[in-house]
Amino acid sequence: MIQINRQKLKSLIKNEEQKFIAMHPKSKALFEKAQSSLLDGVPMPWMTEWASPFPIFIDKASGAGFVDVDGNNYIDFCLGDTGAMTGHAPEASVKEIRKAMTKGFTFMCPTEDSIWVGEEMARRFGIPYWQLAMTATDANRFCIRLARSVTKRPKILVFNYCYHGTVDEAQIILVDGVPTSRKSNTGAPVDPAITTRVVEFNDIDALEAALTPGDVALVLAEPAMTNIGIVHPDPGFHEAMREITRKTGTLLLIDETHTICCGPGGYTKANGLEPDILTIGKPIASGFPTAAYGFSNEMVDMIRANAPKKESSASDETGIGGTLAGNALAVAAIRATLQNTLTEETFAHTISLAKRFAEGISSVIDEFGLPWNVTRLGCRTEYWFSKTPARNGGEAAAAVDDELDQYMHLFSMNRNILMTPFHNMALIAPQTTESDVDTHTGIFRESVKTLLD
Repeated sequence: MIQINRQKLKSLIKNEEQKFIAMHPKSKALFEKAQSSLLDGVPMPWMTEWASPFPIFIDKASGAGFVDVDGNNYIDFCLGDTGAMTGHAPEASVKEIRKAMTKGFTFMCPTEDSIWVGEEMARRFGIPYWQLAMTATDANRFCIRLARSVTKRPKILVFNYCYHGTVDEAQIILVDGVPTSRKSNTGAPVDPAITTRVVEFNDIDALEAALTPGDVALVLAEPAMTNIGIVHPDPGFHEAMREITRKTGTLLLIDETHTICCGPGGYTKANGLEPDILTIGKPIASGFPTAAYGFSNEMVDMIRANAPKKESSASDETGIGGTLAGNALAVAAIRATLQNTLTEETFAHTISLAKRFAEGISSVIDEFGLPWNVTRLGCRTEYWFSKTPARNGGEAAAAVDDELDQYMHLFSMNRNILMTPFHNMALIAPQTTESDVDTHTGIFRESVKTLLD
């Protein structure tokens, strides 16, 4: 088996860091200037967690690429970690969004566009009733509240190393088999071990054991895991999960925020899933902040049966919704995106190129005999530093190699390719070309060759 020379790896990382600094003097100056007014020099602290010594400051973006303040042109395979999966500022969507802006942004009243959006979401996902939020995190929070309300049960269940935004209940992992709050869980209002059960993805026996006591309101699940590497469900896993949740009276929520990469109706429609609730955010409005959550007929009946009587003093005290949720501009952005960008034709193109991307990585892995693997989910592709794909979050976490991650990301960034931070994942935009994909393959091969020479 190939062994990585760790001393050489450290030296290569230092060289790439110096190259990055030399290429980005304006970004460096802006980052230093920002220290006096922005916490950690960025609008959000995680923006400092790139492999580089400081983040790239962006000047402008279009389609599948962007230009930074130093004039460097990048092929963007990060795409806002799905938020810009439509490509940056897609022309057809931007045209309609601009038109909507001239009519006003937010009214606390519905517009006709909202009816179109509800009907289209129902058609795409097979889920009949919809509501809107500002983020997928909000959508998940609201649905957790509703699930507890209608089931009268206190707990939820998630899978180890899941991704559901900043939902409090989901900030939990298994450490030596023990449910434990994530180390990064800042100021947790309640220990998630009190509110949440956590089991490994694809472990049907553990799932059934966790739901059998009858105190779990909701299983909150990505249909395939995406934030600890792509982890596919085993054959029959979804059928078993649906059977167990129904048997135990537990609601099932499928979070499609990342897995919309599988097609216009996400993994749910592509694979005939039957959730009680579905949530989605990020790309449905071309990157404009909004999200949606949908309910089955049965879930709607339960909500209506358990709805509290309206009181004038309690109109904004349910913990669900907000004055900007479903605002007119957000709804118009969703309509423009679904009509013009997230189409069947778009996914045919992006999924085809994702296959090409994965084949390119695989060819290099095979050429050099690396104990690495590559997985694909729709138009999302990822490589991982283990011989075989992980079956659950625990296996994926155990295969993390921070030094290799840093090197591979830095090498790509210094050659004008941006991959998603935190892991080696690429998304394909509608505007991505075969040349873009092949450029990445060549740079990926160069990075491996440099590492092993």
